[in-house]
Amino acid sequence: MGRLGIYSFLLLSVLFGCKGEQKRLPFLQLETSENMVDGKTVIDSSFRTIPAFKLLNQDSVEVTEKNFDGTIYVADFFFTSCPTICPVMHRNLLKVYQKYKDNPEVKLASHTIDVKYDVPSRMKTYATKLGVEGTQWEYLWGSRDEIYALAERNYLVSAQEDKNAPGGFIHQGYLVLVDKEKRIRGAYDGTQDKEVEQLLSDMDVLLAEYK
Repeated sequence: MGRLGIYSFLLLSVLFGCKGEQKRLPFLQLETSENMVDGKTVIDSSFRTIPAFKLLNQDSVEVTEKNFDGTIYVADFFFTSCPTICPVMHRNLLKVYQKYKDNPEVKLASHTIDVKYDVPSRMKTYATKLGVEGTQWEYLWGSRDEIYALAERNYLVSAQEDKNAPGGFIHQGYLVLVDKEKRIRGAYDGTQDKEVEQLLSDMDVLLAEYK
């Protein structure tokens, strides 16, 4: 599946820069609103940001959006018993984890879509088998409604139950790059090596924006 799949992300601008200028990543979501000013319609625009949330991580500790303050992070949606794309996605996410391990400006956030089965203790076992230590890589659990709303309304990743699908769920394998202001700056097919290589490169670009 190609980057962004069936979803239409709004690509505002890509500034590759001329000589002496720093490359910058695009912003992928823009919200607009109409307001009346002096009898005229004025269109205001702003970048959509990831909203407040309250979930539990693999240590059964509450995690909110504030835990990601001051960091860029990569988000995805998965389930531990997934027989198809999740193992590939997380082998590739492990490359991200290993490259930026102990970097306080980088985090990862994997949200389970199987909220009945993937309780925090199960995700802890899953993380340990991958070799993940600490909470730089957060495995997040919450109510079905909250997780699915975050996936489809905010990260724009499809996720739904389907008893006829392998493992009982349909979801997309995107790795979504979020900046320190919680704006989406990229989306990458986590099953494709070239896409993951691009993600790693873009993360360096994004980190450089804050220097």
